[in-house]
Amino acid sequence: MADNIILVERDGPVALVTLNRPDALNALSRALRSEIVRVFTELKVDPDIRAVVLTGSGRAFTAGVDLKEAGQTGFALGREDDAKSIDILAAIEAYPWPVIGAINGFAITGGFELALMCDVLLASENAKFADTHARVGIMPGWGLSQKLSRLIGTSRAKELSFTGNYLDAEAAERWGLVNRVYAPDDLVPAAMKLAHDMCSTQPDLLRKYKAVIDDGFGMSFAEGMKEEVKRSIEHANSVSADAVEEARKQVTARGRDQQG
Repeated sequence: MADNIILVERDGPVALVTLNRPDALNALSRALRSEIVRVFTELKVDPDIRAVVLTGSGRAFTAGVDLKEAGQTGFALGREDDAKSIDILAAIEAYPWPVIGAINGFAITGGFELALMCDVLLASENAKFADTHARVGIMPGWGLSQKLSRLIGTSRAKELSFTGNYLDAEAAERWGLVNRVYAPDDLVPAAMKLAHDMCSTQPDLLRKYKAVIDDGFGMSFAEGMKEEVKRSIEHANSVSADAVEEARKQVTARGRDQQG
């Protein structure tokens, strides 16, 4: 791993992936983007890992594309034929298991886009989001202009993108951008616990459920409903009555434990 700019820790079926350029606010240099692609590509085929928690070291999740480097090399995003090794969007979209973003600090512009590549976002009280594309003078290329409005509404998304102003963790939770906000020291443990909860479901269903939600996101509501029915029928044909009964018993027992 190049100079340990990404740290990977395994806890059973969960991998904790930490961006580790704290002195540069985890800015997305080409080297860091290449490492993100490598790590997610390897985890995709790791038979022991079924969820990822993605976070940053220091004061930032990531401050976005390394502008100092970009000023010398340009703003390649990885979509070009000669830059697939740094296409973080493709690598994370291809990852079939849940990705939980533990947003520990600044998530700015490209860093905001990286956060939006995650399936679920949790935030530290120190988290701050900003979209400065219009101030830097570049167009988003990793989905921010489309995803953000669908998450928090068009008017709020335009406010953030047209001003470049910061959105703090409390407002991010209120607007529905993040699910919950935690004290800084509690963020990663909470994200890991959530990841383990996800991994306790049936693996085959976990992958298929993520896929049907993500695929349906790009369809109309009517198309998405038809696709769900189609996949439900396909899956039901592979499930035995005995398996359903055993799963029912486990779900009932878990529900009793949770109600305590």
